[in-house]
Amino acid sequence: MSLTDITREGVLKAITEFQELGRDEFLRRYGFKEARTYLLVHEDAFYDSKAIAGVAHRHTAGRPLTAGEFSGGEKHAVRVLRSLGFEVRSTRTPPWDHDELVLLCAVLAGNGWQPMAPDAERVQELSEFLRRLPLHRHGHRGPDFRTPDEVARKMAELAESHLPENSDRDEQILRAFRESPTRMNSAAEALRKGVESGPLMDLAWSDEVIDAEVSAPEGRMLFRWHLVRERDPALRKKRIDQARARHGALACEVCGFDYERTYGPRGADYIECHHVVPLHVSGETTTRLNDLALLCANCHRMIHRSSPWPTPAELRELVTRRRS
Repeated sequence: MSLTDITREGVLKAITEFQELGRDEFLRRYGFKEARTYLLVHEDAFYDSKAIAGVAHRHTAGRPLTAGEFSGGEKHAVRVLRSLGFEVRSTRTPPWDHDELVLLCAVLAGNGWQPMAPDAERVQELSEFLRRLPLHRHGHRGPDFRTPDEVARKMAELAESHLPENSDRDEQILRAFRESPTRMNSAAEALRKGVESGPLMDLAWSDEVIDAEVSAPEGRMLFRWHLVRERDPALRKKRIDQARARHGALACEVCGFDYERTYGPRGADYIECHHVVPLHVSGETTTRLNDLALLCANCHRMIHRSSPWPTPAELRELVTRRRS
C-alpha cells in the first residue's frame, strides 16, 4: 500500500472528516502536525495537505498512512493530490516582486512616505490589485498572500527603514522614486493601465529570464511588454523594408555596423529593433515605424544597460565622440 493508492473520492471524504472533527482533533487523532509548507485548497478553505493525503488512504485502502510513511513534499503528497485535480498551495508568502514594489512605493509616496493601516482604503485597493497580477503562480500563494496586513507591513518596513537595512532591490527602487518621482509614478500608472486593459495580463507566467545586466527600474512587466513590441515580426519587416528603401542597406543606426557586410549571407537581413519611447512614457499607443530604431546587438544592449535609457541619437553622439 502506498500514497498512490488514494482516490479523489477518498480525499473528499478526508476533507469531510476534517470539517466534522475540526483541525486540532483531526491532526491529533491521526498523528500529524500542522502543515509547514503546503495547504490543500478546496472550496475556498485550506487543509493540511499531508494529513489529508494520509487519511484519504484510510477511506480508499482501509487504513490511514502515518506521517512517517510518506513525504508531504512537492514530489510525493503534493504531486499525488495535484494529479487528482486538487489545488495545493505553498504556505510561504513569495518574496515581493520588482513590479509589486513599484506599485507599493507609488502608493506610499502618494501618502508622503507615511505607512498606512491595513484598513486604509488605499491599502485595501492595492492588496486587491496585487492579488490580480500574473507574477506568482497560484500554487505558490499561501492564505496570507498580499493581504492588507501584509501590504501594510511591507509599507511600514520601507517607510521606516528608508534604507540601509533593505535589500539591494528595495534600495534601488526607493532610490529611483526619490531621484525620479515623475518617471517612477508614470511607470506605476502604466503598470496599472496595462493590467486593467489586458496587455500585461497576456504576459501571465512568462518564464523569460530578464538579463541581470538590463536596468529596468520601471518594472519587469513593462520591460517584457517593451520586448514584445520590439519583436513584432510584421512591424520589424516593415521597418527593415523602409530602411532598405531609404539607404539601400541594413546597418545599425548608432554605430553603422552592417551584419551582411561582415558575415555575408549569414548576416543578411539580421538586425534588432528597439522601441525608442519606453512604455511608461508613451502609454498604450499604436507603434509607428518611426518609433522603432534598427540596432546591432551591442548597441541595443548598451541602451538597455542603464536607466534612464539613452535614445539612439544620444548613444550615437557618444560613439562619435569616442571614435574621434
